[in-house]
Amino acid sequence: MEGEAVSGAQLIAQALRAQVRARGGDRQPAGRDSVQRNIEYMFGIVGIPVTEIAIAAQAVGIKYVGMRNEQAACYAASAVGYLTGRPGVCLVVSGPGFLHALGGIANATINCWPLIVIGGSSDRNQETMGAFQEFPQAVRTSMYGRPGSCYIDIPGDFVNLQVNKSSVKYVECCLPPPISMAEHSAVSKAASVIALSKQPLLIVGKGAAYSHAENNIRKLVELCGLPFLPTPMAKGVVPDNHPNCVAAARSMALQHADVIILLGARLNWILHFGLPPRYRQDVKVIQIDICAEELGNNVMPAATLLGDINAVTQQELALQKSLPMNYYTVFHHIRELIPKDCILVSEGANTMDIGRTMLPNFYPRQRLDAGTFGTMGVGLGFAIAAAMVARDRTPGRRVICIEGDSAFGFSGMELETICRYNLPILIIVVNNNGIYTGLDANSWEEMLKFGDPATCVPPVSLLPNAHYEKIMSAFGGKGYFVKTPEELQNALKASVSDKQTPSLINVMIDPQSERKKQEFPWLTRSNL
Repeated sequence: MEGEAVSGAQLIAQALRAQVRARGGDRQPAGRDSVQRNIEYMFGIVGIPVTEIAIAAQAVGIKYVGMRNEQAACYAASAVGYLTGRPGVCLVVSGPGFLHALGGIANATINCWPLIVIGGSSDRNQETMGAFQEFPQAVRTSMYGRPGSCYIDIPGDFVNLQVNKSSVKYVECCLPPPISMAEHSAVSKAASVIALSKQPLLIVGKGAAYSHAENNIRKLVELCGLPFLPTPMAKGVVPDNHPNCVAAARSMALQHADVIILLGARLNWILHFGLPPRYRQDVKVIQIDICAEELGNNVMPAATLLGDINAVTQQELALQKSLPMNYYTVFHHIRELIPKDCILVSEGANTMDIGRTMLPNFYPRQRLDAGTFGTMGVGLGFAIAAAMVARDRTPGRRVICIEGDSAFGFSGMELETICRYNLPILIIVVNNNGIYTGLDANSWEEMLKFGDPATCVPPVSLLPNAHYEKIMSAFGGKGYFVKTPEELQNALKASVSDKQTPSLINVMIDPQSERKKQEFPWLTRSNL
């Protein structure tokens, strides 16, 4: 008895359908859907010799959408590739049909979107019967590395030719794209460049959206306090209403950034090729891309990280967590976790100045700082007064006093007063070991080798890693010594939730951390 016959069109449909994984047990890039759906959609215009392919595709469960023009069909199929991470299929006839699809093929190639175009051609000899085995390779080619378009030419006589089903060799579904990571040395170099930047800017490209890197990118933005600019199709990776989004000041952000971090974005015409006058002449570029050929295009980068955007962002995130915080990172976490109706007291040089822009007020008469006279040492006295008034008039309202370590030294012994009257004030000391800037512990020890501290230590330096929180603990309050964003978040949550006990969070930041350079620095010209 002869075996069941199957047509070339059916083999093509089955080969496409074989690239669909069932639920469960799939390897997935981090952040992707747990279900692997490779080939689900086909767009096209039928005609000789591809009509039977569309019918066969529907028979095996692939959704066929008949379009009115091959160009639009190809655009639709490529968009499926971007939205799902798996190639859409465009089905066209030979000659003009294929030519009309070229615009979509080019668009997918330039946008780096996975796409498979199947076109019918004139009849060939039967030895081309093995063509259906190229479908898994086409899927791999469209998805692996930098995604793009792939064209498969189907001989017309292959579509309707009948073969014995038992003689067909079916190929397994190709695996998801491997996740590549950047070299550790490159990640470290990038982290160092970011740490030394004064006006960094993160540019988020659609490659980041395709990589499903939104969770890690948002964490990186918030951990480092990075301003970000999305390219058009990367909008929403981090929400447009995020306080760090600078899209409304795009030109100024590009012109003033001293470090640009490109996350899946290319320095093409959309980003003015990365060249002056749109950018600073001395701007440093950190480039993160999955395609090696893209690295260094138009601008020589200060650091290149080759790999999957999501995976590399996770690497950078892990490393950033181990680095000293700066003012902007600290204020970001404070802003996120303190009550909106709290009374804010602030003093210090950089601490107060940066706090004025990064810590919003929502109600009148709820901010106290150095004021017109620019007086240092007012912080704890103001905080005590605010807590007494709040206790009598608005019970439950928190008073939060944020000071630099230098400013704290003017009236630090008032912690005893706070504890004596059991005023639940939260004091946050932003400690950079100095006035404006300080020295880390190692630099301090090296400095002492030169002799008497009175003659060799910079006048702006204070004792490194001073444990101011222990003063609070000594008087019965709660003290926290924090060095990482996670420790800061935990201390803030604990202090804000405890409405009965005074607390002090001693936040260690990079001793060289400073405020961003001011365009009109007359008020800060003495800042060393």
